[in-house]
Parts: sequence; C-alpha cells; structure tokens
Amino acid sequence: MSHEQLVAPELAAIDVQGISRQSFIMRGAVAAGAVYGLGAVGPFVRQAIAQEGGGDVDILNFALTLEYLEAAFYNQGLKRVGDLSGDAKSLATEIRDNEIEHVAALAKTIESLGGMPVKAPGVDFGNAFANQKSFLKLAQTFEDTGVSAYNGAAPAIESTEVLAAAGSIVQVEARHAAAIRLLNGQPISDGGFDKSLEMQAVLDAVKPFVKS
Repeated sequence: MSHEQLVAPELAAIDVQGISRQSFIMRGAVAAGAVYGLGAVGPFVRQAIAQEGGGDVDILNFALTLEYLEAAFYNQGLKRVGDLSGDAKSLATEIRDNEIEHVAALAKTIESLGGMPVKAPGVDFGNAFANQKSFLKLAQTFEDTGVSAYNGAAPAIESTEVLAAAGSIVQVEARHAAAIRLLNGQPISDGGFDKSLEMQAVLDAVKPFVKS
C-alpha cells in the first residue's frame, strides 16, 4: 500500500525505535492506525497483549511507552514549531505537563508491583513540527490513537486498582483529544461510539508496515 493510500499518513511518518516488547506493540499500533484508521488500534493492542501473555506490569509498561512518546511529542513541538499561537502553545504546554505526570505515576505504579519500568524509546515524528497546522494535525491523530490504545489494553488488566489508575489516565487523554479537535475546528467526536474492525483484517493490512 502506497503512502497516498494510507488512512492516516501522518501516523505512518512516526518512527518508534526500541527493542522492548512494548515498543514493538506500539509500532504495530501506530501502523494499524496509519493503514486502517484509529478503529484498528484498540483491537491490535488487545490482540498483541493477549498473544504476549503479559500481566499488569507488561500492560502498564505499554502505557508507559505510549506516555513517553506523547510527552516527547509535545516537548519537541514546543521547542521546534516556530509559529505556535498563544492558544496552541498554552494547550501543548498543559498537555505536555500532564503526560510527564502520567510517566511518573505509571513508573511508580510499576515499581510498586515489583516491576521494572521500561526506558523511553527513541522516536522520530517526521515533518510534524514544520508548522502549527502539521503539529496540530498529528497531535489530534496521536491523541485519538492513544485513547484507542488504552481502550485496547484495558480488558487485559487483572487488578481493579490498576484498571482504575489506567481509567483515570485515559479520561484525561480523551479530554486532550477533544481539546485538540476544538483547536483544529473539528467536532469533539466522530460519533457516539468508537468504530472497530475485525482483528485478522487489521493484522493482514499492518504486517508489511511493522519493522523489527
């Protein structure tokens, strides 16, 4: 499938680097969104986590990987996008600070469960920082991807305490997505429910795009 045929080419431009299982799943989630749209992200993450057979620590480390990427996106954007307006800059700053808080909270929770927090993966966001328009376009897609990824991972969480913690984070992520959409002049939601796709169709489409 060519770049022009991708549903979300701005996601295809993201290059997640790292050798952890969480980085591999994150690359697949990004590819799923690029190929089939954001409705594919949740099913992909859910299936990938089920195949790994990991427990709550592994799921939290996946969430931590996602938060690392989001924090890096806004941190880099604030430094590199030269034409950020006052509203866009203020929102990006607030979201970045939220993501940094999420990173700290997830790492602390993982440690409290006896686990080892994964390290931040490298990431390249392509041309997202060329101007405010490209930055906000990827921000909207990336935030929606994050919400879908959290929703995909949630059913595999065993601990009610961990599920509550993840739920409190995804609510904030959803608010981020809505705020970015409003700034872009878009409706806060595409409908009353997120769309989903058959898992095998997602896997077949994503396979050529996932690199080890």
